[in-house]
Amino acid sequence: MTEASSSFGDHDYVIVGAGSAGCVLANRLSADPRNRVLLLEAGGSDRYHWVNIPIGYLYCMGNPRTDWLMKTEPDAGLNGRSLNYPRGKVLGGCSSINGMIYMRGQAADYDGWRQAGNVGWGWDDVLPYFLKSEDHHAGKSAMHGSGGEWRIEKQRLSWPILDAFRDAAEELGIPRTDDFNTGTNEGSGYFEVNQRGGVRWNTSKAFLRGITDRSNLRVVTGAETEQLEFDGRRVTGLVFRKDGQLHRVKASQTILAAGAINSPKILELSGVGRPELLSGLGIEIRHALAGVGENLQDHLQIRTVFKVTGAATLNQRYHNLFSRAAMGLEYAVKRSGPLSMAPSQLGIFAKSDPRLETPDLEYHVQPLSTDRLGEPLHRFPAVTVSVCNLRPESRGSVHMASSDAREAAKIRPNYLSTDGDRSTAIASLRHVRRLMKARAVARFAPEEVLPGTQYDSDADLIRKAGDIGTTIFHPVGTCKMGSDTMSVVDDRLRVHGLDGLRVVDASIMPTIVSGNTNSPVIMIAEKAAEMILGDRRA
Repeated sequence: MTEASSSFGDHDYVIVGAGSAGCVLANRLSADPRNRVLLLEAGGSDRYHWVNIPIGYLYCMGNPRTDWLMKTEPDAGLNGRSLNYPRGKVLGGCSSINGMIYMRGQAADYDGWRQAGNVGWGWDDVLPYFLKSEDHHAGKSAMHGSGGEWRIEKQRLSWPILDAFRDAAEELGIPRTDDFNTGTNEGSGYFEVNQRGGVRWNTSKAFLRGITDRSNLRVVTGAETEQLEFDGRRVTGLVFRKDGQLHRVKASQTILAAGAINSPKILELSGVGRPELLSGLGIEIRHALAGVGENLQDHLQIRTVFKVTGAATLNQRYHNLFSRAAMGLEYAVKRSGPLSMAPSQLGIFAKSDPRLETPDLEYHVQPLSTDRLGEPLHRFPAVTVSVCNLRPESRGSVHMASSDAREAAKIRPNYLSTDGDRSTAIASLRHVRRLMKARAVARFAPEEVLPGTQYDSDADLIRKAGDIGTTIFHPVGTCKMGSDTMSVVDDRLRVHGLDGLRVVDASIMPTIVSGNTNSPVIMIAEKAAEMILGDRRA
C-alpha cells in the first residue's frame, strides 16, 4: 500500500462504520469525556428527504447517494439469478434505508447462542440491552423500555383488507398479537416501526445528532477504510481514504462495525482470513482465520401476489393523479397515510409444520403489488403476501476477488441449497394458499398471479420459489461469534488471536434471528459497548 500521506492522530477507539451498530458505539464510548473516539463512515450525510419520509425507502434503495448498489453472484438456488443487495451508504447505515420494522426475534434464538457456548448471550442476558435504548410508545413495562434513544411507534395508517388477513390467520389457528417482541412472536398483528411522528427514526438521529457537541468525538464521512495496521498480533489502527487522500489513524482499540459484507472485506484486505484465498489475491497473510467471510445467512422471501376485488389497495391510488396528490397532502399535514408506510404493514408468524416448537415462517403482507421492488405498482388491485423461512440452513460466503479495496466483495448467499430449505419453501407456498382460501379473505375473490395456480407439484413450486424469491436484506454471520474453528470472534466480540480488534455488527451472529435484524444489531452494540468500557476500567 502507498504510504498514508497524513495522520489523524491517536485515539482510544476508532469505529469503522456509522451504521446501526457504529452510531450506538460512538454514543456510549464517548459518554466518558476521557475517551477519544473517532467514527469513520464511508457514506455521506443522512440529511436527505427520502431518508426522512418512510415511503422513501423506494428511492433510497438503488440510489447511489444512499446505497452501495451491491449485487449477489448468480445463485443456483435462484435459477441462476443475481439479486440487488441494498446496503446503507449513509450515516445510520441500513437503518436509513430499511423497512423500519422493530423486531427482536425469539427467545430461543439467543438461548441457542448461549447453548453453543457464547456466555452472556441468552435471552435473559440480552433483554436488558434491548430495553436500555428503547423509547416504546406504550411506555415502560417488563418487556419494553421508555426514554431511550430508539423510538418505537405504531404505524399511522389502516387498510381493511389487512384486518381481513388477521381474521384469516385466526381461521388457521394463528392467534392475534399486539406485541411480537416478548420472546415468542407467534401470531398476527401490525408491525411496530422505528418512526417518530410519522418520520423515519434512524440510528444517526437517535444516537449521534444529540451528541455532536462532545469534544472527544469526531465523525468523519466519506472515509473508506483500506486496511488495518499491525504491530505483531496487535492491531494498532488503520488507513482510510478520503477525497482521494490516504490517512493513518492510531487507536488503542479498533472496532469494525461495517456490517456483514464490509467487515469481512476489511479483514481480508488486511491479511486476516483464509490463507489460500488471501495468497491467491496477492495479500500478505497477517493472521490465518478460516471463518472470515463464511457462514453467510439471509432471509429469502418468496413474494406471492394475488389480484383482489372489492378492496382498496395502494395500486388504485398510485395510478390516480388526484389520489397521489391527496396522499402527499395527508402526509404533509398529518404525517400519516401511505407515505408514512413501512414496506410491510401486517406480520404473521406461523409454523410450516405443527410439530415445530416456535414459528419458522414470517409473512409480510402489503396492500400493493409490483413485479419488482422499486418498479411501478400494478394497475389492478392486488396484495403481496411475502413469506420467508426464518431459520435457513443454507450457508453462503462473502469474499474479496482482488486486493483492490475499491472493488466490491463477492456475495454468494447460496439460497435454497439444502433439502430442508427447499422443503420449507414448498411448505410456505402451500401455507400461503391455505391462508388465501380462508373465509375472511375469500370474499375478495383472490386470484393468484405469482407463482400461479398452474404450479402445484413440489418440483414446480421449488422452481418458482427460485424464480420469485428475493432477499429481505438480512445478511448476518460472516464473522461469527463462537469458539469453534470457523468462528471469528469470541463471546466478548474480540477477534480470535489478535489484540486491539473487535467486530460489532450483524456479522457476529452465529445463527440468524427469527425476525428482522436491525434492532438486534443495536442490542449487540449496546452489550458490546458495556463490555468494551468494562475492559478499560479493569
